Amino acid sequence: MSIPATHPFAFDPTYGMQLDELLAVEPPEAPDGFDAFWETRYQKALTVDPQPELSRSEITHSDWHVLDLVYLSTHAFRIGGWLLLPREGEVRRGLVVGHGYGGRERPDFDLPVTETALIFPCCRGLSLSAHPPISENPSWHVLHDIDKKDSYIIGGCVEDIWLAASTLVALYPWLSGHIGYSGISFGGGVGAMAIAYDDRIDRGHLALPSFGHQPLRLKLPSVGSAQSVQEYQAEHANVLETLRFFDAATAATRIRVPMLTAVALFDPSVAPPCQFAVANSIPKFNEIFILDAGHFDYPGSAEQEAVLRDKIGQFFRVS
Repeated sequence: MSIPATHPFAFDPTYGMQLDELLAVEPPEAPDGFDAFWETRYQKALTVDPQPELSRSEITHSDWHVLDLVYLSTHAFRIGGWLLLPREGEVRRGLVVGHGYGGRERPDFDLPVTETALIFPCCRGLSLSAHPPISENPSWHVLHDIDKKDSYIIGGCVEDIWLAASTLVALYPWLSGHIGYSGISFGGGVGAMAIAYDDRIDRGHLALPSFGHQPLRLKLPSVGSAQSVQEYQAEHANVLETLRFFDAATAATRIRVPMLTAVALFDPSVAPPCQFAVANSIPKFNEIFILDAGHFDYPGSAEQEAVLRDKIGQFFRVS
């Protein structure tokens, strides 16, 4: 392990915690009505016809057919993204790939998977799914309707993931029950909430997952979207009432499929105790991969990422 010795932050991004302490972090107690809230949203999302529209993309790749994609999500949101189809082999598995809070400018071509249809959605308000007056700035996006549990933007983003799965099933009906999910940071947090209630998703990879243990997330010094929520809380003092329903660690206790979770010992953007709260909460079939740092360049990062990438390839391998 080589946790960064120097950094520019005014706080300690390890929060003074060692690995054994991080592995002992437990999720907060679920609020009353947590499961009913999400199960109702999921059943409603299943009634939406995604009506996918495909067109040839200007992006090309030697291993993949690249198609521009638009589909309908809840509240008639038009979600933009890409669909990748393998140039060789059959489509035997689906994979929904989430993104970080910086959005997504193009699909990832380095995911080590074969015989897989990959869908790269841009969640509502971000990148190809920009939708004024929703801000594309993470610090403002994360606050959109935060005072309204039923319309908070993060819930809509979870629904966008469910509708990405619906899009794969609409295009390739045999993929239902054979769909994976992979997401980092923002995409890791919304992914935990999505996987917990979607039985079409049979395994998931979460890296540096956000939105875990919201009471801690409100307290631990951070940069980025977490800092924005803390500043909002300092003024309004009522934000936890909503955020308890959007806790990735609470949702993770409901996950019943194999998971590969990558979490960091040092992270200024997503506090490690909040990441570990998610990883620790997954009941079974869960492998935890430890990174020295997240959201920060460090010596040895390329080597660690290469090992993780190999694990991801094995994890999503078509059997």
